[in-house]
Amino acid sequence: MMPSGVRVWLATDHTDMRKGFPSLALQVQEVLKGDPLGGHLFCFRGRRGDLLKVIWHDGQGACLSTKRLERGRFLCPSPADGAVTISTAQLAYLLSGIDWRNPQETWRPTSMG
Repeated sequence: MMPSGVRVWLATDHTDMRKGFPSLALQVQEVLKGDPLGGHLFCFRGRRGDLLKVIWHDGQGACLSTKRLERGRFLCPSPADGAVTISTAQLAYLLSGIDWRNPQETWRPTSMG
């Protein structure tokens, strides 16, 4: 569960996945023009697209989470966009390898009788 008011920022350009929290926090400040200690989540994708790092500050300390997909890629907007904000629901889709930009509901017919 995310606290209310938390925003999720997705960097659209590729990021060097060797970076840790300090380097990614600097990128948040310089590229995304955000505050890495403000409690929001900032997501970064590697060049191959199968690795994602998320940083945030939970009020007590800096957090860094990494996820690598065994199959598929994390989908991101074009690098020209710089960064986009997404909902926490869209982040859940992204972390599951689902196209968060256009998730499709499954429709099942109901029995008639």
